[in-house]
Amino acid sequence: MKIGVVGLGLIGGSMAKAIKENTKHTVLAYDIKESEYLAAELVGTADGRLDDSTLGECDAVIVSAYPQGTIDYVKSNAKKFRKGALVIDCGGTKEKVCSELYPTADENGFEFIGGHPMAGTQFSGFSHSRANLFKGATMLLAAQDSTSIETREKARDLFLSIGFGRVQFTTPENHDKVIGFTSQLTHVISNAYVKSPTALQQKGFSAGSYKDLSRVAKLNEKMWAELFLENKENLLFEIDTLIKNLQEYSDALRDENEQKLIEILADGTQKKERADKGAQSH
Repeated sequence: MKIGVVGLGLIGGSMAKAIKENTKHTVLAYDIKESEYLAAELVGTADGRLDDSTLGECDAVIVSAYPQGTIDYVKSNAKKFRKGALVIDCGGTKEKVCSELYPTADENGFEFIGGHPMAGTQFSGFSHSRANLFKGATMLLAAQDSTSIETREKARDLFLSIGFGRVQFTTPENHDKVIGFTSQLTHVISNAYVKSPTALQQKGFSAGSYKDLSRVAKLNEKMWAELFLENKENLLFEIDTLIKNLQEYSDALRDENEQKLIEILADGTQKKERADKGAQSH
């Protein structure tokens, strides 16, 4: 199979490397930065260029770009995709991308599925990409109701073959609701957490708790701002809920209400246990 990879940053580069390491598929690649493509070609990650002359040869195309960049790329190349080709994006929000590109795919005879790999690091660029980034991770896929079982199986088999441990289908709406909590809110919390002036004094006083909570404070601000705004309502709900919950802790401390502190801390422990059990049952 010939697979096109658009965007050779952390995610796209890792996709290309995982395909080359785990399958016999041919990888054709493109990045807006020529240096990223040349780096991929040099290490054998890219077998050739993905351009106007080769796009139509691809059985599948994985687009790893900002959401609006994905929409622009797919729409501008809609007539160049091979009929029946599978096109999947890797962006962090799904409603906007899918609502724009489902009709485009239908009109031009290719299949579009929204995708979101549940893996990453705080780093970016091809130099930080690696073939094992997705090992054991979940790949979320948002397909249309009309997407055939055969197409769904093709997408599932592709991602399992390159190292994902699980492929889970969802809807664009449910994806954005849940990801607002599991991913976007955590980045907001981490980014806000390190703004305490005490953070400058953490050296020698920090261990796992600090490292875990501050890990994603360093982020690509342009990309995350776009993702946050595209998922505005879901993220606002999560932030407002967190503020309300934090206020309970603040009030209990201010009132020196030990019993209240015990109650809300125990409630958090219980909810964590229920959340973990719920995740294991799915």
